[in-house]
Amino acid sequence: MESTANQQKSLRAILSEKKDHRRVLLLYGRDDVQHYLIEQQEALNEVRDGLDERDLDVIVIVASLLQEPDRQFLMHDYKLVPSEDFIGWLIGKDGGVKQTYMKPVSPKDLFDTIDSMPMRKQEQKHE
Repeated sequence: MESTANQQKSLRAILSEKKDHRRVLLLYGRDDVQHYLIEQQEALNEVRDGLDERDLDVIVIVASLLQEPDRQFLMHDYKLVPSEDFIGWLIGKDGGVKQTYMKPVSPKDLFDTIDSMPMRKQEQKHE
């Protein structure tokens, strides 16, 4: 799991580097309800092999640590409403948002969504 708190790069640059290579589960949570972020991370920590198998990186953003340019980027490109307690975006290798989650998602539901994607089906044929 990555955090953008200590990153020198912008969130836009990080996501751009992952495009065409990795899927991303981008998680955002407000400080007063970090238990959602913790719950999500704990569930995903139990299925690390599944994340690796699906080329999925998880990036965690805590609202108070978000730099203003990154906040503006999320608001504009991902329709972030900063007052949301928790939001997760599943971003495909093409850079597009495939699913938006308003509460922590079970690994099974997350993997089912990814496994139904055309690009993932192609990857499975070559595994």
